[in-house]
Amino acid sequence: MTDLDHLTQSLARNLKRWRTERGFTLDGLAARAGVSRGMIIQIEQARTNPSVGTTVKIADALGVSITRLLDFDETPKVRLVPAERAVRMWSTEAGSSTYLLAGTQAPGPLELWSWRLMPGEGSSSDPHPSGTFELIHVTAGELTLIVEGAEHPVPTGASATFEANAPHSYRNDGAEPVEMTMVISVPPAR
Repeated sequence: MTDLDHLTQSLARNLKRWRTERGFTLDGLAARAGVSRGMIIQIEQARTNPSVGTTVKIADALGVSITRLLDFDETPKVRLVPAERAVRMWSTEAGSSTYLLAGTQAPGPLELWSWRLMPGEGSSSDPHPSGTFELIHVTAGELTLIVEGAEHPVPTGASATFEANAPHSYRNDGAEPVEMTMVISVPPAR
C-alpha cells in the first residue's frame, strides 16, 4: 500500500469515527463544513483523496486537528513524530510545500506546520471558525501575510499572530524561498 493509500484509508476510518462520536449526520457535517454530502461519503468510503482545503474544513467542523483525521499515533505524555512521518499536504513544481509536523488537542486542535514558499508563489485560506489563531515564525526570506486584504511583511526572524476567522493568505514576493513555522489553534467543536 502506498503512503497515499494509507492516508486515504486512515482519513476514511477516522472521519467516520469522529463524525459518529460527535453525533453528526452526513448532512449535518456537510452543512457545518461547507462541503457536499457526496464528498463526505466519498471520503468515508476511501474513494477520493480530498484537497487540503476540504480536509481543513472538515477538521474544523469536527473540532479536531488534521493530525487526528490522518491517524497519527499518540502516546499519553510525549509523542515524537519522526521526520519521515511529517505529512506533505501540498507542493508545487517550483518547490513550494507545506508539511503538517505534529498536532494535538489542547483543548481544541493544536497543529504545528512547516512551510516553504518559492519566489512568486502563495497560498490562500478560507476563514476558520471564530477563536482560531495562527502563529507564524519566519526562518528564511520575507513572507507577505495578507489578512482581510491588508498586507503585512514578516521578515526573517520575525513572528506574527492573528485570529484566522477572516480570509487570509501567505505570499512570497521576494527572490529567495520563504521558510516558516506555523502553529494553528482551533477551538473545540460546540
